[in-house]
Amino acid sequence: MTTPLPPDPPDAVWRFGEFVLDARRYELRRAGHPVHVEPQVFDVLTHLVSHHDRVVTKEELFDSVWGGRFVGEAALTSRIKAARRALGDDGESQRFIRTVRGRGYQFVGTLTEAVVAAPEQASPPRQHIAFCRAADGVRLAYAVAGDGPPLVRAANWMTHLGYDIESPVWRHWVRDLARAHTFIRYDERGCGLSDWDIGDFTFDDWVTDLESVVEALGLQRFPLLGVSQGGAVAVAYAARHPERVSHLVLCGAYARGRAVRAVGEDEKRAAALDLDLARVGWGRDDPAFRQVFAAQFQPDGTRADWEAFDRLQRRTTSPENAVRFLDEFGRIDVRDEAQRVSCPTLIMHSADDRRVPMRYGEELAALIPDSRLVALNSNNHLLTGTEPGWQVFRTELAAFLL
Repeated sequence: MTTPLPPDPPDAVWRFGEFVLDARRYELRRAGHPVHVEPQVFDVLTHLVSHHDRVVTKEELFDSVWGGRFVGEAALTSRIKAARRALGDDGESQRFIRTVRGRGYQFVGTLTEAVVAAPEQASPPRQHIAFCRAADGVRLAYAVAGDGPPLVRAANWMTHLGYDIESPVWRHWVRDLARAHTFIRYDERGCGLSDWDIGDFTFDDWVTDLESVVEALGLQRFPLLGVSQGGAVAVAYAARHPERVSHLVLCGAYARGRAVRAVGEDEKRAAALDLDLARVGWGRDDPAFRQVFAAQFQPDGTRADWEAFDRLQRRTTSPENAVRFLDEFGRIDVRDEAQRVSCPTLIMHSADDRRVPMRYGEELAALIPDSRLVALNSNNHLLTGTEPGWQVFRTELAAFLL
C-alpha cells in the first residue's frame, strides 16, 4: 500500500533565473510574462521544485500527479519534456531538470527565493483548487471559494480557475458571488486547468462533466448558475436531475446555437466567420483577430477591458480547441430539455446583447415553465464589474435565492 504523499505547498512562490513558479495563481512566468503549461506539466514541475533537495522517483510523481492511476512511463516522459521545453531546457543540457537514470528526476536550478505568498491588499478571494475525473477519465479542475450555502456555476468557455480571480473579465463574478455563498466553478474539458489534449468533445460530455464535479463534492441539492453557453449545460442538467437543482439562474444564455438558429444567409455567414477567425487568428501574436470576439462579448468595454479579454482568450485554450468549442456551440439545442425544467428559474439577459440577442433569452423564458425574465440595461454579453447591469444582476440573484 502506497503511503500518501504530503501535498505541495498550496501558496508557495519559487523564483529561479528569469522564472517565477506561482502555485497560488497556478502559473509559470518568465520575465513577468505567463508561460503556458498544461495542468499535469505544471504539477510535475511544482512537485520537482518543491522537493528540489532530493531526487524524486518516478513512482512518487505517478502518485502525486496521477493519483496512483496506472499510466505508461511515456506519459511521464512527455510531461518532463514539456516542462523542460517551457523552461528553455532539454535532455542534454539539463540546466533545470536532471535525469537520474534508473531512479527519477531532480530539480537542479538555483532557487533565489521560495516563500509562502502573503495576503495582498484587496487580494482576490481565497479559493481551493482540486481535480476530479470525468466519466471517461478526463481530468477536470474545480474551485471552491467563500462560505455559506452552495452556488454552482456550470462551466462556460474561456475560464481559467487560477487566473479568473484576478482577471477583469471574471474576478467580480468570483468576488461578489463568493460573499454569500460557497461558490463552486470548474474549467470545462479543453480549457483552463482541465485537460486540454482530449480529442473531440460533445455537449453531452459537458453535462456529464458537471455531474462528475457535483459527485466529487458530494452535493445533494443546490442552485445552479449558467452563463452564456454554460446556460444550455445548466438547463440540460436541471432537466435530467430535478432532484438536485433547487433554483436555476441563467445569464446571457440560449437554447439554440448559432448554426441551429441561423435562418438566413447573413446569419449562416456570421456563424461560419467565428470558426474562420479562430482558425486563422487565435494563436497569433497580433490581437486583431481575437479583438473581434472582445468587441462582440463586451462592446461597451474599455480598451483595458478588451486587452484583458484578449489575455484571457490566449491563456484559456489552444487555437485547435477554440475551433472545436465554437463548432460544438453552434450545434447546441436544448429546447426539448428546457420544457422539462421543473425548478424556479431566473433568466437575466442584456437588453442589447450583441453576441446573443435578447430574443434568445425571451425564447428560453417561453420554453421554461416556471421562469421569470429580467432585461439588464447593457450591451455586453459578459457583464463588466463597473456597469449598472452588474449591480442589478447581483440584487436579482440575491433576492431569488433567499
